[in-house]
Amino acid sequence: MTDEIAYAKIHPAIGVARVGNSTAGDGWFYGPETPAPEPAPVGFYKDAAGAVKRQAARFRLYGYDAQGRVVRELKPAEAGVEVEWAVHVANRKAAWYNFDLALDIPDMQGKASLRRNGKTDDAKRSHLIIDPGRKTLVPGSKQEVEFTGGTFLGVPVPLGRMQTDEEGRLVVLGGSGTSGAPGGEELHSFGNNDGWYDDTSDGPVTATLKLDGRDVEVKGAWVVVGPPNFAPDVKTPRTLWDLLHDVFRPEQPVGATEEVVFERDIKPILHRFCELQWVNKGYATHYGFGGPEDFMAPALYDRLADKAERNRELRRQVYTAMRDYERDGGRSPLPWPWFYGDGMASKPKSQLQYMTLSPTQIDQLEKWANGEFGTAAVPDFPSRIEDAPLAEQPGLLDRAALDFCLADAFHPGCEVTWPIRHTTMYQEPFRILHRAENDPEPDYGPQLSAERALGADGPLHAQPPGGLTRWMAIPWQTDTASCRSGYESNALPKGRYDPHLPTFWPARVPNHVLTEEDFRIVNQEGGGGSSEDARLDAFARRASWLRGLRGEYKEQLAQAAKEWHHFGIVETRRYTVGDGKFPATVQVESKPGFPLEGVSPDRNLVTVHVPEATALDSAAYSGVLGDVAERTGYSAEEITVGYIDKLDPFGEESANGGGARPADGRG
Repeated sequence: MTDEIAYAKIHPAIGVARVGNSTAGDGWFYGPETPAPEPAPVGFYKDAAGAVKRQAARFRLYGYDAQGRVVRELKPAEAGVEVEWAVHVANRKAAWYNFDLALDIPDMQGKASLRRNGKTDDAKRSHLIIDPGRKTLVPGSKQEVEFTGGTFLGVPVPLGRMQTDEEGRLVVLGGSGTSGAPGGEELHSFGNNDGWYDDTSDGPVTATLKLDGRDVEVKGAWVVVGPPNFAPDVKTPRTLWDLLHDVFRPEQPVGATEEVVFERDIKPILHRFCELQWVNKGYATHYGFGGPEDFMAPALYDRLADKAERNRELRRQVYTAMRDYERDGGRSPLPWPWFYGDGMASKPKSQLQYMTLSPTQIDQLEKWANGEFGTAAVPDFPSRIEDAPLAEQPGLLDRAALDFCLADAFHPGCEVTWPIRHTTMYQEPFRILHRAENDPEPDYGPQLSAERALGADGPLHAQPPGGLTRWMAIPWQTDTASCRSGYESNALPKGRYDPHLPTFWPARVPNHVLTEEDFRIVNQEGGGGSSEDARLDAFARRASWLRGLRGEYKEQLAQAAKEWHHFGIVETRRYTVGDGKFPATVQVESKPGFPLEGVSPDRNLVTVHVPEATALDSAAYSGVLGDVAERTGYSAEEITVGYIDKLDPFGEESANGGGARPADGRG
C-alpha cells in the first residue's frame, strides 16, 4: 500500500489553536476534529485554579495515490514512516497596518490604513515583529519544542510550543494569552494600540516524509493561534467553513447538480439561530426555547421539514425574512440574521452595515421554500474522526477546524479576517500559499491603500509567518471587550432601541448568558422551593457576559487585557428534572472569576459611543449618562460610555482625527 502513495497532505489544511493561561500539566485540549464533537464535561475548559486551558491544533498526514484518492493515514510511529515536522509561527501585528475596515469592500475604495507604530523608524520596525524562527521536531524524541526566541522591542515573547501525540502526529499549542506594552502606553482602541503586543500567531506547518526510504512530497498546512472560544458548543450562522466553501465552489446554482436535503442543508441553519439563545438574549427571546421562532420545537420543526403545499407559505416566510441587499439595502436592522456587517459604523451609511448569509445558504433556503428539497434521513457527523470512513477524514478535519471559527463580520473578526476570502491566498482550496523564506515581502510604505492591498503586488498572495493574524486587533483582548450588541442606543428614535440586538460575534464572545445561579433554580425537581414562575423567570433571565468589567470604556479595555481569563465559559449541561418544561440540554456560563457581589447582572448591557476621542469631564459624562438612562430606562451602572473607534472607522467623530485616510495621505 505504501507503493501506491504518490504524495501526502497535512490535515487540517488550516488548523486552529487558541491561547490559554493554564500552566497545569493537563491545561490544554485538542480542538474540534469533526464538525459535531461531543460536548466537554462541565468545568473542562478551566483548570482547578480558574485559568483557561489552551486549545491545541493536531495535524495528521494522509497519503494519496496519483488519482487523488486517500490511501491511508501515515502515522510517524509506524515502521517505514519517517517524518520531520516543522512549524514557523510569528506575530506581525505591531509592524502591520491599522484595521479600519476590510480593504476589499466599497467603503474603503480610495482610502488607506496607516501603519501601526508609525513613529518607529524603518530600521527598527523589525523589532516590532515577534518571530521565533522555524522550529523542527522528530516524532519519537519525546521533545516539547518551545516557540521561543522572538521578542517585542527587546522583550521576550514566547508563542507556544509543539510536540507529538502517541502516534507521532503534530500537536501545536499557542501562547498563554499574554499582552503588554513595554513602554507603558495606555489602551484606547478596540484594535489599534501602538506600543502593545500579544502572543497570538500563525504560520506554515510543513513536514519532510520518507516512506520505506523513499522521499514523498508533502503539501503543507497552516496554523492559526487565536483568542479563546468562550462558547465552544455554539456555531455562528455563517461559519468560516461556510464562507470558504463558497469561495471555492463552482460558479453555478446549488440546485443545478445537487439536491438540497433538509436535514443536511436546512436544519443546520435553523438550528444555529436557535443555539444563539445561549449567548444573546435577543436570540433567546425570539428563536430560543418556547419562542415564536423556536425552529426546533417539534410541531414547528415537523412543518418546516415537510414538503407539503400547506407548509409552503411558512417556508417562504422564513426564507424571505433573510437579508437580501438588493431588496433591503444594508441599513435596516430588521432582516435576519441580526448581525452587524463588514461596514458597521455608529452612523450607518454602508450597504454592509449588517450581514447576510452565504450565497450557498441563501440558494438552499430558496429551493427549500419552493418545495424543491429532499427529506431523506442523513447520518450525523461522527463525534470522533476515527469513526469516519477513511476517504472522508481529511475533509472532516478541514471543516471541523473552520466550522468553529467566524466569518462575518470581518470587523475585523476573531480568528482571521477579510484576506481569507481571496483565492490568491491559496495554493489549492483551503490550503494557504506559503511564502518562501528567501522571498521577503516588499515594503508597502507608511500606508496601505485598498488598491495596493488588492493589487498584483499586494499582500494577498503567498503568506509569510504571521501573515493571517497581522490584520487582527492588537491586543486581542480589547476587541473581545468591544464586540458587544445593541450599539444603536443614540442612533434610533426613543422607544425603538433594543440593547440585545443586533450583535457582533456572540458564538465566540457571548453577549448575555444563563448564569449558574439561575440554572440551579431552573434545574430543581418540583420547584425545589422555587415557584413555577420563579423557574420560568430564571430561565428567561440572561446576565451581561461583560458585567465583570468596571468603569469607563478605556478602563474596561485595560481590565480586559489583564483579567480576560476571569470571563465565564458557556458550557453544555443536562437539565435533569426530566419534565419537559425546559430543554434537555442547556448552556450555562461557568462561574466568572470577577468579584460580582452586589453587581447588577445588567452592568455594561448598554454601550454608548460618544463622538469625542478625548476624555469627558465629569459634567459631560454625567450628562451623557442621564440622557441615555432617560432614553433607554437603564441605570447608570448598566451603561458604558466612551469613544469607541471600532464604530468610527474613518475618524469622522474623533477629536484627534484617527481612522482611515484618503489614499494620497490627506485628511
